[in-house]
Amino acid sequence: MHTTPMAPLLHIRLLDVTMTPDPSQLPGGEVLQKLTNGLGGWALALALVGLLVGAAAWALGAHSQNYQQSYSGRKAVLVSGFAALLIGAGPAIVNFFFSTGKGVH
Repeated sequence: MHTTPMAPLLHIRLLDVTMTPDPSQLPGGEVLQKLTNGLGGWALALALVGLLVGAAAWALGAHSQNYQQSYSGRKAVLVSGFAALLIGAGPAIVNFFFSTGKGVH
């Protein structure tokens, strides 16, 4: 059996690297955290506005027998509610996938 000189190199393990995300380790980390919190607040406020406008359109459409307006309002309510759900669950979703990725060996 013939082995090549490169064969032993296949068995060399590369150096292990680690990562612990910490925004405070770079300049502007606190600003980035405040920006994220602020954007989340604005996104929730816009989701609430969308929900209120959608609910009003849904109610007006239902009472005026306007199927299209009622459907559009219902869709706006559902989309706004789902957006708020994603905004609230966003950090948990990112952390779930990050911790799942850390488990890959």
